[in-house]
Amino acid sequence: MLKKVVILGPESTGKSTLAEALAKHFDCPWVPEFAREYVAKLTRPYTFDDLEEIARGQIRLEDLTALSTEQLLICDTDLLVLKVWSQHKYGTVSPWIEEQIGKRKYDLYLVTDIDIPWSADPQREYPEPEMRQYFFDWYKKLAAESGVPYRIISGKEKERKALAVQIIQEQLIKIN
Repeated sequence: MLKKVVILGPESTGKSTLAEALAKHFDCPWVPEFAREYVAKLTRPYTFDDLEEIARGQIRLEDLTALSTEQLLICDTDLLVLKVWSQHKYGTVSPWIEEQIGKRKYDLYLVTDIDIPWSADPQREYPEPEMRQYFFDWYKKLAAESGVPYRIISGKEKERKALAVQIIQEQLIKIN
């Protein structure tokens, strides 16, 4: 039975790096963040309406990638990120995105901590320490409210990977 692990957290907290490392470790596919590709192709600032298109693209990418495995799928993000992004920037969330959040099922959230340095990127918007903490707290709250088991992933890159591997093995794979 397919198990889905979502890596959730603020900008510049190593989500993509961790997703790729876990996929390599477990020899399974991973779903990159569709928003990065979408926003990079825009010739204008993104808008509220773009968020629903990004959500649809993320779902398509996740569902397509899930077809290639029956064991484990690592997701660099999920629609909770778009919920936070939309609520913070526009004060509202598309009802369709909210509906999809309720329908999508995951087995584990790994919430990446803000204990690594900020890395500038044209698509990143909030480098301030207080904003990083604000978003981290929000993601942690959403993970806790989701009913899906979640764990905080902290430390340097190697420590994060080791902790995430251990958690996945203990909670999902049950390797003896």
